[in-house]
Amino acid sequence: MSAAGAARASAARTAAARPAHAPSAAASGRKSARKAPRRALDDSALAHLVGYAASRAALEMRKVFAQHMEPFDLRIAEFTILMLVATNGDVNQKQLGDALDISPPNMAVTLDRMVERGWVERVRSTHDRRAQHVHLTAKGRTLAERTRRISATMEEPALAMLSAAERALLIELLRKIARRGDAAS
Repeated sequence: MSAAGAARASAARTAAARPAHAPSAAASGRKSARKAPRRALDDSALAHLVGYAASRAALEMRKVFAQHMEPFDLRIAEFTILMLVATNGDVNQKQLGDALDISPPNMAVTLDRMVERGWVERVRSTHDRRAQHVHLTAKGRTLAERTRRISATMEEPALAMLSAAERALLIELLRKIARRGDAAS
C-alpha cells in the first residue's frame, strides 16, 4: 500500500473509533479558527434618543482622537485644556473645570499631571493673590500647535459621509444643546 493510501486508511480507522457526536480534530480546529459573525443588536427602541445617537457618535470620535493623539500620550481633557489656555490667555483652574465639567479635585490632578509633563504652569494672579492662572510653557505651546494642526483634519475620514454643510449644521446643533445646558447650570 502507498504512503498516501496508508494515511487515508489510518484516518478512516480514527474516524470510525471516534463517537459520532465528537468532531474531528480538523473540524474542531476550523470551528475555533472561524468565529461566528457578530450579530448587530436591534437598537430601534433607542432610535428616538438624541443622547443615544450622540453617545454612539462620540464613541467613534474618541477612537479617532485616540488614534491621532496617542503618539503624544494626550487625553481628551488635556488636549481641550491646551486649546482653551492657548486661546484664552489668563484662564484659571476654576474656569477650566467649569468649561469641561470637571470637579475641582479632578481638575487639580489633571493640571498637576500637565505641570509634571512641562506643558503648563500655574502663575499667581497679580490682581487677586488667591487666584492662579494657567499658562502654557514653551513645550506646551509647541504641543498645542502641533496637535491643533492634526485636529484640523483628523475627523475628515470619519465624517466623509457628511457634506460640509451637514457637518457645520451638526456642530451648530450640538453646540446649541451644550449652551442650553450651560445656561441651566
